[in-house]
Amino acid sequence: MTDMALVVAGAAGRMGQALVRVITGIDGARLAGAVERAGSPSLGRDVGELAGLGALGVTITDDAASALAGADGVVDFTAPSVSVELAGMAAASGLVHVVGTTGLMAEQEQAIEAAAAGAAIVKSGNMSLGVNVLSVLVEQAARALEAADWDIEVLEMHHRHKVDAPSGTAYLLGEAAARGRGVGLEEESVRVRDGQTGPRRQGSIGFATLRGGSVIGEHMVILAGEGESIELGHRALDRSIFARGAVKAALWARGRAPGLYSMRDVLGLNR
Repeated sequence: MTDMALVVAGAAGRMGQALVRVITGIDGARLAGAVERAGSPSLGRDVGELAGLGALGVTITDDAASALAGADGVVDFTAPSVSVELAGMAAASGLVHVVGTTGLMAEQEQAIEAAAAGAAIVKSGNMSLGVNVLSVLVEQAARALEAADWDIEVLEMHHRHKVDAPSGTAYLLGEAAARGRGVGLEEESVRVRDGQTGPRRQGSIGFATLRGGSVIGEHMVILAGEGESIELGHRALDRSIFARGAVKAALWARGRAPGLYSMRDVLGLNR
């Protein structure tokens, strides 16, 4: 089989550049295109030079349709509205679409789910292999420990430039905890505490959000009981972990039937 031709959306960003470096260094994939928003100062530049690799002969464009022509898939860490648009394009052409974008509204999630009827879409709040293994551990712990006796808190910290909160990873871990308990996260989550809040509501899943500096991503799930606590965590030290996971997901999805998949599917953790 020929190498999988991948387009990077958001190619001038930090994640986009990490994806370019990973794609050019991994067996089975090749860089076929690079897309950025209209008006980006990086338009017209060779994406390899921008990523510190030297010229690759791939020019950054704002014409996504042209970049996707002849490609096998698109890897996308952009913005919710862009991801919805790319999902529609992927469905129209039967391309693989890997979505690492976070902060989507309910209607945007629904639009991507609808597009998955025509494309293999892998979507996750975090593409790291370690975080997705962590989510399984959180689910197992939440299932094993009684909600009446154990409180669950999800703590996350990211760099000062992150625009959504809590993070997609925090949601992913919160959903794992809720799934373990057999409850809905939206009904049980507590995302803000301020002032006279009263005692903690039994069975709730709390979120705490920190922002500052250049922190790539730190997450911890705390299960606190009487006289003991369990801390399950993950620390990202390099953005390349997300890029490697995303490219692994794209290669896994090639040839799959249309549908909405997760990194748990990619890693065989849903068996």
